[in-house]
Amino acid sequence: MTLEAILLALRLLAGGLLLAFVVALFLTIRRDIALAATQVSARRRRHGQLVVIAADELPHAVGTTYPLLPVTSFGRAPTNTVHLQDDYASNHHALLTLRAGCWWLEDRGSRNGTTLNGRRLESPTVVSAGDVVGIGETELKVELE
Repeated sequence: MTLEAILLALRLLAGGLLLAFVVALFLTIRRDIALAATQVSARRRRHGQLVVIAADELPHAVGTTYPLLPVTSFGRAPTNTVHLQDDYASNHHALLTLRAGCWWLEDRGSRNGTTLNGRRLESPTVVSAGDVVGIGETELKVELE
């Protein structure tokens, strides 16, 4: 085999490896984009809603609804999903999360506590459709889809 034939074979091999790398890179990027699109659509999907059934403060008039997200936070801080302007609510009062197909409600160390159907939460608890979450003077009914 001549030197020219060996160099040609090496060039073809390098070109083939470069092409394989580009194809693998393209397939990885395509898979990541599809995964990101699936995650975004899951976040936008409605899981239900929270309906205010009792409140003392005006922005949360009875009948006001809030969409239920996979992670729904409650409190006075404006960064919460459900921003409560309630003097008895903490900045980061409670958290309602979707885990393995079940909704879990947990108090985040608030001073006045969180209630579920009139009972004070002591630990994370499973929430069902129709349950009433109490935070300060505000009560919200859970409606699941």
